[in-house]
Order: sequence, then structure tokens, then C-alpha cells
Amino acid sequence: MKRMLLLSITVMLLLIIGFVSCSGGKSGGASGKEITLVSNKIEIDAALKEYAAIYEGQTGIKVNIISFGGETPYAPNIAAMFNSGTEPEIFVIEGKAGYDDAKGSGRIADLSGEPWVRDTDVAYHDPADGKVIGFPVAIEGWGLGYNKALLAQAGVDPNTLTNVAAIRAAFEKIDSMKAQLGIDGVVSMAAGPGMTWVTGLHGMNAYLTLDLPYNDSTLYIDMLNRGEVDNARLTKFAEYYNLLFQYAIRNTLLTGGYDQQLGDFAVGKTVFIHQGNWTDPTFKELGVTMEMGYVPHAFLDKNTDAIFVGAPSWYLVNPKAPNVEEAKKFLAAMASTSEGHDYMVNKAGMVPAFKSVTLSPAGQLSRAVQEWAGKGKIYAWQQNEMPAGFGMDIMGPVFHQMAAGEINTQGFVRLFTEAVAKLK
Repeated sequence: MKRMLLLSITVMLLLIIGFVSCSGGKSGGASGKEITLVSNKIEIDAALKEYAAIYEGQTGIKVNIISFGGETPYAPNIAAMFNSGTEPEIFVIEGKAGYDDAKGSGRIADLSGEPWVRDTDVAYHDPADGKVIGFPVAIEGWGLGYNKALLAQAGVDPNTLTNVAAIRAAFEKIDSMKAQLGIDGVVSMAAGPGMTWVTGLHGMNAYLTLDLPYNDSTLYIDMLNRGEVDNARLTKFAEYYNLLFQYAIRNTLLTGGYDQQLGDFAVGKTVFIHQGNWTDPTFKELGVTMEMGYVPHAFLDKNTDAIFVGAPSWYLVNPKAPNVEEAKKFLAAMASTSEGHDYMVNKAGMVPAFKSVTLSPAGQLSRAVQEWAGKGKIYAWQQNEMPAGFGMDIMGPVFHQMAAGEINTQGFVRLFTEAVAKLK
């Protein structure tokens, strides 16, 4: 696997070098300047390139787009670019690990004075000095997605599903109506070895931020990074995830991948799904037309009427690159112009992170995220502030053990607590 990864990186670097050489290095474009943006979302590559072409037509600045993702992972490839001496003007971080690398290598430009800063609540601030350093690529969100028609058929009002007792009662009722509803399970959930990003990241975030003021409290992530847990909260969290596992389609839960999880929900085999609005493009490809929405992952006894919404990644401007000011102008145009708004919402299908954008995405779950965010009913993302690998590599397998019945909720709490204690 390591040899294959090295080969993949080598081939990609050769392609990048060839691309830059053929385009005349940094001397192309009508103005004699060009910039390079490296993206971690292969899904928006075509849309991003289309917008870059529009921008070049308006300004004469050529914008080279290089996208990693899928079978070509972003992190090792951007590191290989830097190690080879290639310095793109714009690149992506996803949280603490990316920030630490960028900070340590001097690849962070101060963006505090940029015009878009006043137009968003989810810019990335440098923990060291509070300066704005990251342009939010979009906002994404997740809760417990639901099929509106099936939930109505079951006689369950989604507005009441804001505490764990109400969710448990709804699951029990729907489970008793499986034949009538034509479903195979209540929840489309996947907790297998290849889906630890669902449990170990998004699942963990529920523990970290549910019921906390948005961007105004880091109570539980700070405790975790000190090697501490809130045992009472953790127990309720474990009970809730065990509830999701109990009412899931078992084969999908333990061995199903992303496509299987989405497929079960798409064809009406389940009423709920544990996924975010990034699933909208797949549902569109599958021809799904049903109405969908979100209810909270409300694992506490008290009402918690909000979903998890945040920026999944941020563009950083690299001060080591030759055309820093042009990079800033490109991002400013993306945030403020009609063409930039059209790219973000209509072409890339994203929920924009900027308040001035009046367009609404076509996807059902993306619209739901936008509605929750518009009402201010949101909890933050802090899963990316955990130590690198802790969520997916350490906690992901623990979720799988509970899903498989190898441990109960008390066992989950014990293993969680032991794993966190090692972070001291």
C-alpha cells in the first residue's frame, strides 16, 4: 500500500510539473500573472474550473485548479507538493492538524482585512492571535435526516424530536409499523471499518458540541484534549448511539459502505439516515425526489433543538507563493460577486458560508441545513480539533464494537474514557 501511495504521489507530481511547465510557469494570463488553487473536493473540480475560467475572462488572471480526493488523498499530495518546492497560492486545511502544519511551515497569510470577513460567521481564526486566516469553502451540516412522507405516515411530528425520550418513542412506534410502512429498518446507519468518519468524527462531534452556544464554548473538546470526559454526558451519548444501532438494518450497519447506507434510505427502506447534506449530489444521481429534512441528534433528556453546522474546510493563502494579492482578490470575488455565488450554490451545490448570498441550493438536505442555520439553530463543529487520528482510528473501532454487540454502553464508556486518558 505504501509503495502504491508513493507511486500515486510521484505520478501526480509529474503531472503537476508538466502542467505548470506547459502553461509557462507563473507568467501566463493576459495580465502576466496566474495563481494556483489546490482543492480537497474532487466532487466540485469541474464547477471550480468553470468558475476559474469565468474569472480569467473577467480579470485576465489565470487560475489553475488542482483537485485531490477520492482515491488520490489530499493530505499526502499537498505535502508532496510543498516538499517538491511547489507553492500554490491557495490550499485547504480541515482543522487543527492542517493548521498546525501550515503554521509550522510559515504558510499562513493574515486575511483579517479582507472584505468577506464581515459576511461570514465561520472564518478560521488563528488560535495564537485571533487573526482571520481561513476562507470558509462552504458550510455543511448534519442531524438525523428523515423521509418526510414516511414520518408523516407513521404519525410522528419531527418538531417533537428534540430529546432522547421522544426519539426513542418514535423509533419504537416506527419499528412496530415496519410492514405497514414497507421499511426494513428505522435508521440507515453504517458503523463498519470503512465508515469510521461517520462515527469517529461526526458521531464524536455530537458529544463535543450538543447544547453548547455556537462558537462560544469549547468545554468538552478542551476536556478531551486534557484527557478528561464528562461521565454522565458520555453515558447518555453512548445510550443514544446504541439506540441508533439497535434500530438500524444490521447488514448495512456492520458491513455496508457509503453507497449501501444511502441506497437503503433512497429507496425507502428506512425512515431516518445518519448523514450530512454532502449526500445531496448522490441522491440527485439516484433520481431521489422525496422530501427530506433534519431533526437533531438529541441524545440528552433536555430539549436540544439544533443541528451541527460548520465549515468543513477553509482556503488558506500561502505567503510563500508568488501572487498572494491576486489570490486574495480571487477569494474576494468568489464571496461577493453574482458569478461566485452562482458557482457556490448552483454549480457546486454547496451551502454558502456568506450571509449576502440569497440563492438556495437545490438539494433537499442542503436546503434543510440552510433553514436551520438561518434560524440560528446550530451547534458547532469541533471534531476536527481532536488530535489527528483519534476519531477515526481510535474511536471508530469502538463504535463498531458496540454496533456489533461486542461491548455494551458501559463498555463503550470505559473504552472511550481509557482512550481519552491517553491524550494527557
